[in-house]
Amino acid sequence: MTILWIIERLLVKPTEGSETNVVITADWRCNGTQDQYSGTCYGSCSFQPPSGEFTPYEDLTEAQVLNWCYENGVDKTAIEANVTQQINDQINPPVVTLPLPWVPVPPPVKVAEHVVVADTSAA
Repeated sequence: MTILWIIERLLVKPTEGSETNVVITADWRCNGTQDQYSGTCYGSCSFQPPSGEFTPYEDLTEAQVLNWCYENGVDKTAIEANVTQQINDQINPPVVTLPLPWVPVPPPVKVAEHVVVADTSAA
C-alpha cells in the first residue's frame, strides 16, 4: 500500500506583526492506493501567529508545512489508519448486498449455439 500526504492550499495573511505572507491555514490530503483500490482523507489545519523562528513563505517546503499540521492536531497515524481501512473495506467489504431470500432467482438464460457451415460450392 502507498500512502501519500500533500498540501493542497495555503491561506496566507499578507502581514502579521513584522512578518509578511504568514501561513494561517493549510489544506491537506492523505491518499492511499493499493492495486486498483484507493482511499482518501482531507482537512484543514490552522496555525497560531508565528513566534520565534520564522521561515519566509518562498522558503517553505511541503514537508515543513505537513509537520506543522501534525504538531497542531492532525493525527497522522489515525488518518493513515482510516485511509488503510477504506482500502481494506473495498478489498473485503464488511457489508454486502445479497438477493432477498423470498424472491426467486431466475434461472440463467441458455444462449443457443449457432453453427456456421462454410459454403463450399465454388463456381
